Amino acid sequence: MIRKLLSYVKQYKTATFLTPVCMIGEVLMETLIPFVMAWLIDRGINQSSMPDICKYGLIMLLCATLSLMFGILGGKYGAKASTGFAANLRYAMYEHIQSFSFANIDKFSTAGLVTRMTTDVTNVQNAFQMTLRIAVRAPLTFLCSIVMCFITNQRLSYIFLIAVVFLSCMLALVVRLAMPRFRAVFEKYDALNASVQENVSAIRVVKAFVREDHETNKFDRAVTNLYQMFVRAERVVVLNSPVMMLTVYTCIIMLSWLGAKYIVAPASPDLALTTGQLTSMFSYVMSVLMSLMMLSMIFVMLTMSLASAKRICEVLDEKPSITNPENPEMKITDGSIDFDHVNFSYQSGSGEYTLKNLNFHIRSGETIGIIGGTGCGKSSLVSLISRLYDVSEGSVSVGGKDVRSYDLEVLRNQVSVVLQKNVLFSGTILDNLRWGNPDATLEDCQEACRLACADEFINRFPDGYETRIEQGGNNVSGGQKQRLCIARALLKSPKILILDDSTSACDTATDARIRKAFREDIPDTTKLIIAQRIASVQDADRIMVMDNGEIVAFAPHDELLRTSEIYREIFETQTQGGGDFDRPEQIGGAAV
Repeated sequence: MIRKLLSYVKQYKTATFLTPVCMIGEVLMETLIPFVMAWLIDRGINQSSMPDICKYGLIMLLCATLSLMFGILGGKYGAKASTGFAANLRYAMYEHIQSFSFANIDKFSTAGLVTRMTTDVTNVQNAFQMTLRIAVRAPLTFLCSIVMCFITNQRLSYIFLIAVVFLSCMLALVVRLAMPRFRAVFEKYDALNASVQENVSAIRVVKAFVREDHETNKFDRAVTNLYQMFVRAERVVVLNSPVMMLTVYTCIIMLSWLGAKYIVAPASPDLALTTGQLTSMFSYVMSVLMSLMMLSMIFVMLTMSLASAKRICEVLDEKPSITNPENPEMKITDGSIDFDHVNFSYQSGSGEYTLKNLNFHIRSGETIGIIGGTGCGKSSLVSLISRLYDVSEGSVSVGGKDVRSYDLEVLRNQVSVVLQKNVLFSGTILDNLRWGNPDATLEDCQEACRLACADEFINRFPDGYETRIEQGGNNVSGGQKQRLCIARALLKSPKILILDDSTSACDTATDARIRKAFREDIPDTTKLIIAQRIASVQDADRIMVMDNGEIVAFAPHDELLRTSEIYREIFETQTQGGGDFDRPEQIGGAAV
């Protein structure tokens, strides 16, 4: 996992290498300062020797300057390496997510993906920077300070060893208790992000049902839960400070007591201690113990980042379930469609099929209506044609060849789908239309909008095709949004056009004009129209009636009225009382 993440350092390898090098230089210079200070006191101040004071003072100044320079460079390279690493990680995750099929995306919630690309990456970035700087600085400072203490006075240095053992045990206990608490804290971020996302994306529904207080309370519960878990985790971490201060002050007391004894009345010449040496020992005790405290914080940070790194790797390691074949077909000859003993399940290996034993042939240029109850598998069926999902058993063919043999880009350019959930992006109307064909001219866009009956409302806008569309198309109506999405699909000039309940928000007159334009202007395009209203599909060449994932009837409208009880009940219900085509109801298990 760590090796995989480090592979995204890429162009920042130089900065990554120079950061610990600068940290080493900074630590060495800082370690020399107390040692030189002891010489300054003993040989300069105590001996009243101004030349020695100036000499050792200049050496200390040089060490301090070099330490400052190394520290600045280390911070600069560390920031460059860590932010670049985070940028590469986010880009890699985003790019990899673009290759996901719908089956892959179903494994991750939107809130989970957002958390992984923001909070998780930030945690890994901070840990990476701390590893380059503090994880190098702290242990090196510890080792250098211990070595210098033993060089200065071996007997007094045992105080450090005792303190280090005590502090290490206490810090290990703190880290052990803090790790699981921080893991639990981090898992709550998804719930918090999900609460915000749902509220913002469904703000109109919230306001329509006057549920602002409910959503506020829901968010408050998520924030309070996160706060309480953070407090429980931080209560353990804050023990670092009192334990650290206790150890430091104990060491200072012991150094002061024994040091004064060795200076004033040493038991033997070997135990004699100078004032300068005692002063340097005070500096080293702070360096040793502070480095241990920094190491404990690194462990906590690394614990948090390991949980984040695991979540990031879950995304990066996810294998796209739909990929291009080795030698893909690059041309689709016609718009014919064949389903051969197709079974399909969203959960591979579950044994429960959403679609069961589908067998049919659609000729190129045919108009096919698809009708059936909610959840009967209509959208699942059409999603197999453009390989949004792959079949579990059997095969789906377009133009006489299995869809799995085609290049994905070629297939999806020739099988244009207007999904059940219409999505527009922020930008102008032209920008949104050109998602279907980036090279489309204004005339091409106008023609597509004419076929989709979108030109009638676009021309009423003051800015026409340059009218600004807000994110998600929030400033246009549902019917307008649907017609723009149909026009966007038509700009691909597809061989197969699939409308997944894509005129449900349009009035029946507009729906009829769209179907008339399809018949007259794109007769060679195979059209599959999923609808709830029989009026939207009754003039199709054939109508497919689905129930519980199976095709129960497949024939023209007149024949279905004679042979299909489900279809006849739907028709009679919708035409009863003058044709209430806009109200979905359910008769005998069929949504109409």
